[in-house]
Amino acid sequence: MTAAAVELPPLREVIARFGLNASKALGQNFLFDAQLLGRIARVPGDLDGQEVLEVGPGPGGLTRALLGSGARVTAIERDRRCIPALAELAEAYPDQLRVIEGDATEIDARALFEGKPHIVSNLPYNVGTPLLVGWLSAGWVPWWQSLTLMFQREVADRIVAAVSSDAYGRLAVLSQWRSSAKLAMPVHRSAFTPPPKVMSAVVHITPTEEPAGVRLDVLERVTAAAFGQRRKMLRQSLRGVPGALDALQAEGIDATRRAETVSVPEFVSVARRLS
Repeated sequence: MTAAAVELPPLREVIARFGLNASKALGQNFLFDAQLLGRIARVPGDLDGQEVLEVGPGPGGLTRALLGSGARVTAIERDRRCIPALAELAEAYPDQLRVIEGDATEIDARALFEGKPHIVSNLPYNVGTPLLVGWLSAGWVPWWQSLTLMFQREVADRIVAAVSSDAYGRLAVLSQWRSSAKLAMPVHRSAFTPPPKVMSAVVHITPTEEPAGVRLDVLERVTAAAFGQRRKMLRQSLRGVPGALDALQAEGIDATRRAETVSVPEFVSVARRLS
């Protein structure tokens, strides 16, 4: 059953009591709007009894919403100032919240779970993309069920970008070749304290079946070359990738096209030829 409602002090009061001003060095921006946090927690679907990994919980705004949904949360926080506030939250939700102090980029999060968690996080801006790339580059089918992540809007647009759009590039191909990525909701900068200079958005990613006969390292090599010189024709940008031009011809892809016009399935078909 979903966790019973727990009376908690206002988040602003907790932040003031523990002196938790957002750290610019750690890329922190806190969310206070309980309604908005509840909407984010509902993006993955019913979390009642589900395992959830949260990276960078800060004072625990999103954590509260996840716990309220009945999730069993493992939170990784590197800012030790936030640990006492999270410990207080763990006391309010016995056996539902586990707090690990450390750097999520250095912790083997997979080893923390017996089952497959949902990953739900308002990621610190300075580590968001590296963490995402790591989760998407792991073995397939992945160790997580879904990713619900807050990014700067510019990064979110790159993740969900469609072919031939300005935002379409390597991150879109990595996110979409064996998973489904969608923009779950935009989040205005004014929702944060302190307000960042840019807009944000929540992205929801679910794994799909991996295309047969394709190696990730080959796909990454092809897209790195193609988008590394995205204004050049493929016959120029892929010249340094052995066999790539022959693969284009075999797949019926015109070598005078540019990278941003090549769809994810087309990149996959070229990588399959080279794998």
